[in-house]
Amino acid sequence: MNDILNQQIPKTGLAGLKQNWQQDLQSGFLVFLLALPLCLGIAIASGFPSSAGIITAVIGGILVSRFNGSQLTIMGPAAGLIVVILGAVQTLGEGDAMAGYRYTLAAIVVASLLQIVLGVYRAGQLGALFPASVVHGMLAAIGIIIIAKQSHIMLGVHTEFDSIFSALGQIPHSLMNSTPGIAMIGLSGLFILFFWPLLKHPKLKKIPAPLIVLVTGMGLGQYYGLQHEHIHLFLLDQAYFNSHQHLIEPEFLVDIPDQLASFFYFPDFSKVMTIEFWGAVIAICLVGSLESLLSAVAIDKLDPYQRVSNLDRDLIAVGAGNLLCGFIGGLPMIAEIARSSANVDNGAKTSWANFFHGLVFFLFVLLFPHFIHSIPLATLAALLVYTGYRLAAPKHFKEVFDIGIDQLCLFVITIIGVLATDLLIGVALGIASKLVIELLRGVWLNNIFKIYFKISRPTAHIISIELQGSALFSNFMPLRKAVNKLEPGKTIVFNFSNGYMIDYSVMQFIDDFSRDYKAQGGKILKIGRPLEKFSDHELAARLMTADDRK
Repeated sequence: MNDILNQQIPKTGLAGLKQNWQQDLQSGFLVFLLALPLCLGIAIASGFPSSAGIITAVIGGILVSRFNGSQLTIMGPAAGLIVVILGAVQTLGEGDAMAGYRYTLAAIVVASLLQIVLGVYRAGQLGALFPASVVHGMLAAIGIIIIAKQSHIMLGVHTEFDSIFSALGQIPHSLMNSTPGIAMIGLSGLFILFFWPLLKHPKLKKIPAPLIVLVTGMGLGQYYGLQHEHIHLFLLDQAYFNSHQHLIEPEFLVDIPDQLASFFYFPDFSKVMTIEFWGAVIAICLVGSLESLLSAVAIDKLDPYQRVSNLDRDLIAVGAGNLLCGFIGGLPMIAEIARSSANVDNGAKTSWANFFHGLVFFLFVLLFPHFIHSIPLATLAALLVYTGYRLAAPKHFKEVFDIGIDQLCLFVITIIGVLATDLLIGVALGIASKLVIELLRGVWLNNIFKIYFKISRPTAHIISIELQGSALFSNFMPLRKAVNKLEPGKTIVFNFSNGYMIDYSVMQFIDDFSRDYKAQGGKILKIGRPLEKFSDHELAARLMTADDRK
């Protein structure tokens, strides 16, 4: 069976291009249709020029796809970095948007060098160092922040707010005082995004919803005359509120340079010695690397050929791409989950699909820049509000709660921490809370960051892994490395009988490893009945034995 699977695995390099160019070209083009409005919207929401999103998509596709460590991921700007980049622009620029942009480009350059170093020193397992619920809480908080800020743009309202909580509280006010034409464009786009996936017609469902939103928004933009400044008096206003006149201006459309040379800006390193600069560097490196690695792992699970990404090589490739982006005016890139999932669904075979996605992007911008200028900002804001909702949807709260009440607490603490302070402090609060929970459950202090396990081979075909003490997110990296080095085709026995605490992150790793190992012809057995599980979830944290300290 494995021989048959190996024969079916698509070739790579030029041989892969020759073998699969039709499927990869088709998928690359379809992903481009999905990515175009998202890349523009992410750039504008990040406080960068719209051209920055295009630069990143082109570099991520044409260049990074040629030497990254994964086959089906799409590299480009991501909504998860909006909060980090916009925060850097505002903090470093101190009110000067262009200066903040160029200072942030410098921070991207330095952060990309750190990413390359992490990849060289095999830090591709960085995601394992963070509790899953804290990571999900961080992403949910980012989603809430995106909703809070982009909802006002979607409604055509210019508003100032002191905090994210204030921005959320002002959404009803903006809804009641929206610019009707702009709100119609934004809300119709949001409606399409929510209800298009519910269609039963198979051919219609194949059309990307963001493409429908883009076309609809541009059509309504033409109808409301967004290309020129004028006063628009709506029928409802004429009948009931004659005093309400709404100014429609070209500033409601995407602004993009007509000349390709005007796309490029260069970094300013004059703030490199400031604390704020290094705070931006750490945030960009941490969030960008973490999100990219998690996305690559998630897409590996969707790969029909069961290929496994080289995460260290992926991190080096992303860092190299970001280095170039930072030097010429682009956003940082990651392996983006939504576009990568669409790439898999579209039947892509190799990384050439990512290449074609970048190539089509470049040709389109080169040939049709005026098309981009006719896209309403409200359309892009609707796409981002929907993206934010997907990051913070109620179902995520339920999924985390199903794993255990402790995981929900970490999830909520991280969200509140990020919203009330900033991203790094919020994540640190989540991690600190996790460590406190483990100590309260009886984990020994000297076991928090050090794991104890033994690997033995009772027979030629059996490998026994005996856990002693606790296996936690904070200490299981040595176990992870040792297990990943085991040869395939054996029977691996995880013996938990002498363990104390096994947390969800470790159970999740063992579950993922078991699935991959079985796919390669091996077997996995687990020994040990838990004394207590903290929920009914299959991978919930568990106590294996009583605390035997005397």
